[in-house]
Order: sequence, then structure tokens, then C-alpha cells
Amino acid sequence: MTDQLRIALAQLNPKVGDLPGNLALARRALADAQAAKADILMLSELFLTGYFPDDLLFKSQFVADAMETARSLIADTAGTDVVLILPTIWQDKGNLYNAVLVGENGAIIATRYKRELPNTDVFYEKRYFAAGPLPQPVDIKGVPVGIPICEDIWHRPVCEHLAMRGAEIMLCPNGSPYWTDKQHVRKDLVRARVGEDDVPLIYLNQVGGQDELVFDGASFAMEPGGKLVVQGKSFETDFIVSDWSRGENGWTCTNGRVEDLTSVEEAPWRAAVLGLRDYVQKNGFRDVVLGLSGGIDSAVVAAMAVDAFGPEKVHCIMLPYRYTSEDSLRDAKDCATRLGVRYDVVAIGDPVDAALRELQPIFGNRPLDTAEENIQSRMRGTILMAVSNKLGSMLLTTGNKSEMGVGYATIYGDMNGGYNPLKDMFKMEVYALADWRNKHLPGDCLGPSGEVIPQSIIDKAPSAELRPDQTDQDSLPPYPVLDDILRSIVEDEMSLGEVVARGHDPALVKRIERLLNIAEYKRRQSAPGPKLTPRAFGLGRKYPITNGYKDFTVG
Repeated sequence: MTDQLRIALAQLNPKVGDLPGNLALARRALADAQAAKADILMLSELFLTGYFPDDLLFKSQFVADAMETARSLIADTAGTDVVLILPTIWQDKGNLYNAVLVGENGAIIATRYKRELPNTDVFYEKRYFAAGPLPQPVDIKGVPVGIPICEDIWHRPVCEHLAMRGAEIMLCPNGSPYWTDKQHVRKDLVRARVGEDDVPLIYLNQVGGQDELVFDGASFAMEPGGKLVVQGKSFETDFIVSDWSRGENGWTCTNGRVEDLTSVEEAPWRAAVLGLRDYVQKNGFRDVVLGLSGGIDSAVVAAMAVDAFGPEKVHCIMLPYRYTSEDSLRDAKDCATRLGVRYDVVAIGDPVDAALRELQPIFGNRPLDTAEENIQSRMRGTILMAVSNKLGSMLLTTGNKSEMGVGYATIYGDMNGGYNPLKDMFKMEVYALADWRNKHLPGDCLGPSGEVIPQSIIDKAPSAELRPDQTDQDSLPPYPVLDDILRSIVEDEMSLGEVVARGHDPALVKRIERLLNIAEYKRRQSAPGPKLTPRAFGLGRKYPITNGYKDFTVG
């Protein structure tokens, strides 16, 4: 039995389904652990398959390939002093498990299965996995180690059982996605477990974007008494090595690196940039294109894209019509210049007017309305998709959560695109992030420092510019009011009566709820974007398109 342990955490960015690529990442981590003379190397939850593989788990060949890949990696521990904690899928007696394999000297010395399977808006593990029994500690170099898997620590019995069976230290692999304040929620959770069980817990999380989820890393370790002794980087890969010593009062960390966590103001920007970067690159695109209107949303998306890829891989296009103001033309060019991106102007006047002429026999003498306005938006979407097809760039779309909430977006027009970094941000959050980015440049971002979003864009009234002198507030309440109503209904699931009690006009609240409900079909056809809150449209809030429910708490 040893009284000293050096533990390495590989906070890496796997790709779902990429068994060879994830195996290569793991092998590099194993080599790094050997070089660091680590006793233990832990990888994050379901590392070899990526988290979460969804219905790939119903594909028997994928399961077989994943298990063979795991055996291959375990074999690599032969001739090393490193014990590998490898989270992966594992099939046993006809059941599939979310598992951990413990490998030493080329052999599997233990298997442990996740007991508490999440069944939430994000993960439906009960659809795929059998629940494991209450786990026993694993003997690693003579030390009884508990290995609860992610959700297992959110429920007291698993860690309590491990501690009662003699576990002296807990090593917990996770696939925990980011949302607002999640890093602090995890800390509070682990502090509770450590206090109850009186043993330290080391928490490893993966990092990177996977479809609409963003994993923020931020791995850490905590000793009894709630003392934070290790803190990894946020939103970046990291290789974290810490030294542990057993004394009279159990295991304590004698050498651990503690990084600063990202602030609550910075985290949404970092999450959006990381989600965008990984979505584009993991899907095989090299660069992006977007329409730059001179408004706040497209300016923020352009800045995020430059931070994700660098200015040379971002292409911005202004698509003016007769209602486009001189201010918008000036602001769009100014923004593109500050960001250093390619900037083109493609006027849509001739194709829009031609479409209107050809439609006149069908439209007849009916008064002008949104049908004519939306032709402008759809022409822009068509042109941007043409550029995307011709140049091979992914088209980014730029609608925020406030607009998507009430359907203030044109389906097959400005909603065109492969990814939307603002999908889960309310309008006022977009303004706040623009102001934040003008004052800060995160270390992993590739854009310029300084005021990259012109103040004139932040200051002017938002407008779709689809008719003369149009502003968003012609048809919507002021965004602070709209955001509060939507946040109350969407994030907090308040009744209409409760929303009115916050000081809002009853007729307005009923109107916003109606717009929210009838726009569900649009949201179902919208581009994916990073989930930044617990109640993101689609991945966090699933409502039927055909919905006859009426809230009668307001007359």
C-alpha cells in the first residue's frame, strides 16, 4: 500500500463516434502521464465513444468496435506504471452499460457501471443503458478508490456506499455540459459529497462542443472542509497533474494547480465561441460566411466567428435593398474593417423587384404586408446559401432567443444557416456581450482586441429594415420588457397571472404567449446553436407544435 499518489486528469475534447481519433487522444494522454510519472490517469465520461453517442448505441457494430478500441487502449498500459481509468461503453450479459474500465499492466483489473442514469432534457441514458449495482471501491496500488460516474455524485447513496465500503478517495469522470452558473453548481454539489463522506473528490470534466452542447472542462478537486485544491482551465483542454499524500486524517493534496474560473460575464462568450468552433471544424468546414447587416446580432456573430477561426476564415456580406439605411451600410463596413474580415456587398434590389413583378398576377391588388417584406429576407438567405455552396463555407445565422421566441424571424430567409451562436441568448444579453467583448479579449480567442463592435451599432434602435423607417419596437415591446416576459414564461415556467404580477400589461403578456406558441414550428426548423441555459429551445424546452392548451390565469 502506498501513501503517495500522483494523479493525472486528461481534460480533452473528444468527438462523438470518432473511435480512432479519440483513441489517438487517449494514447497521447497516456504518454503524457508516463512522462509525468503519474500513478493514475483518468479520462472523462464515455471518452472513447464521445459523450453522448445517442442512437449510435443501438448499432451493434459500433458497440463491438468501441469495446475492441477499449481493449486496445488497455493493452497500451503494459510496461507502464500508470493505472488507467477508462470510461467507455461496455456490454455484459446482454446489457449495455455506461462503464469505467480500470487497466493496469495491459489487463482490465476492474469494471464499474454507472448506477444513476440521467433522464432529462439533455440526456436519456435510460433509453440505452442498464443501471449498474451500487459499486465497490477499486484497489489501485493498494489504495481503495471510489469511482462514481457523473450523475452518481448527484445522488447521495452511491458516494455514501463507496465511503462506507472503505473508499479513501473518489475519482469522478464526467460529461457535464455548461449552462449559466453550472461551474458553481458543481462546486456546491461536490462540497456536499465531500462533507458527507469525509474523503476528497477529484472531478474530471470533458471540454468542447458537441452539436448543441458545450462542455466547459473546469475540472477540480476538493478536500474535506470544502477546500479547493485543484482547478483546471475553463473552455480549454488541459492536462492536470496533482500529488496526494495519506496522513492521519486521510488523503490531502500536496501539489495542485489552481486556475481562475471564467467570470459569469465571460463564460457565455467563451461557450458560444467554443461551440461554434467545434461545430464547424468537427463537421469538416474550414471557414464561415454570414450576412452583416449593420445590426447588433450579426456584428456579435461576426466577432464570435473571428474569435473562433481568425479573420482570414470569416466572410461577411452586406445585402442592401432600398430600405437599407446609410447608417447600416457605414456600420457594417466599419465592423468588418475592425474585425479584419473579407467584406463584400451584394445588392438584392434587382432580384427582389423581379420577384415582385413576377408575383404581381398572383398577389393582385392586395395591400403590401409581410409577404413582400419577407421576399427581401428570403432573397438574402438564397444568396448567402449560394455563396456557402460555391465556396464551401458554413453559413451562420444570427437570430437571438428573443426573436426566435416570438417568431420575429423569416423562415427560409434570415433563419437560413448551419449554426446559430446566439440561439440561446436573449436580446439584452447580446447587447451586454457586445459591450463585454469590446473591453476584453479571452486568451484562446483569435480576434483583435479593442472595440471590435462599433458603438454606433450598440446604440442604435434595432431594425429589420424591411420597410421605411422600421424599428423592432413597431411590432414588439421594448426588449427589456420582452425579455423579462419570455424569461418568465420560458425559463421559469410561470403562469400568465404570475407574469402579470411582475408588473406587465395583461394584454401584452397574452399576446407574447400566443406568439411564443405559434412560432414553435419555426423553431423546430431552426439551425442548432449552443445550449447556454437550462431551458434552451428544443434541447431544454420541448413543446408540441400543435398545442391547444390555454392558460386562464389571465382573463
